[in-house]
Amino acid sequence: QVQLVESGGGLVQVGGSLRLSCAASPASGRIFSSHFLAWFHQASGKEREFVAGIRWGVGNTYYRDSVKGRFIISRSSAENTVALQMNSLKPEDTAVYYCAINRGGYSTLHSDYDYWGQGTQVTVSS
Repeated sequence: QVQLVESGGGLVQVGGSLRLSCAASPASGRIFSSHFLAWFHQASGKEREFVAGIRWGVGNTYYRDSVKGRFIISRSSAENTVALQMNSLKPEDTAVYYCAINRGGYSTLHSDYDYWGQGTQVTVSS
């Protein structure tokens, strides 16, 4: 079992930046190199969507097209944290953002993920 706790959401104006952080507390004491950590977002009335992800072991990163060049995902193995730096924010980025872990590796499907955080609200105002 892994506990995930997100932080860093809030209200920001168009063009602004936010940094989300996710702290992972695995019962085993570590996150395995085969694990894939990702951020999803879910806007009101819409499905949960993959935003960005990172392979815990080698650090390869993946992004949905709409955030490429604006968002950066990173991890700290020492602290068991994954962060999402969001720049040039747009109103369409408004959503609840969730951190998640897939023990099976890379996937953009939310149904493949094993552990989820409680979510943090990001609101971009125009």
